[in-house]
Amino acid sequence: MVVERACRTEDGACRHLLVWRAGPGWRLLGSAVLGGGLGEREWVVNAQVRPGYSRMDPEQHLAELAAAEGLSGFGTGLMTAAPVDEFTWAGDSGATAVVTTGIGVPTWASAPEAAPAHRYVPGTINILVVVPVAVSDAGLVNLLTTVTEAKVQALLDAGYDCSGTPSDAVCVAVRRAGPGEEPEPFGGPRSRWGARVARAVHTAVREGAERDRARRARGPAPDHARPTPDCRRRFVLAVDQLS
Repeated sequence: MVVERACRTEDGACRHLLVWRAGPGWRLLGSAVLGGGLGEREWVVNAQVRPGYSRMDPEQHLAELAAAEGLSGFGTGLMTAAPVDEFTWAGDSGATAVVTTGIGVPTWASAPEAAPAHRYVPGTINILVVVPVAVSDAGLVNLLTTVTEAKVQALLDAGYDCSGTPSDAVCVAVRRAGPGEEPEPFGGPRSRWGARVARAVHTAVREGAERDRARRARGPAPDHARPTPDCRRRFVLAVDQLS
């Protein structure tokens, strides 16, 4: 799995984004702003936006960012105000999790209705999981559930009293089944691939949560770096080769 880390100038600052050019042959289930739901997808973009993001067309915005990266066809786009360049990842026997973490608004899924916060605090946990085998529709839903369970476990293990943030997003990509191929039927935490996914997600989310706490302990950071001549600089990261 090759992930690119790129930058672009937006709102007077350098904004980072992660790009996975998956290519054909992948199915994805997810809750992303752009290309969410279930279907074949050829790329994934996870883009950092400014704190207090107020555009009312995030789907169009993500489509523009994807086009600027030369991406075409059907893909998936996520957004976060967390520092995308400080993403975390983990692999386990072929399953890979790539996570961006901002826990500015920790919350429990079931909570009393509250008044809107007066001050915006960046906070979103975006998770992309890649499994290099074919999985049935039911198994894919099961995998997404396993990802969410592992995320919550990681947050608790990192000392957070929450199940996530109100804007978390999860995407799980699996291979399209070939002719005569029987897809994996299960994705629960004790299934072969579900267990691997759970461990990868737990590791990546826990590391991201601990880094996020350390960043916040250092105090508020400026709204990212000013644009520089190399703001379009690109890094290519073969994450699964390191696992």
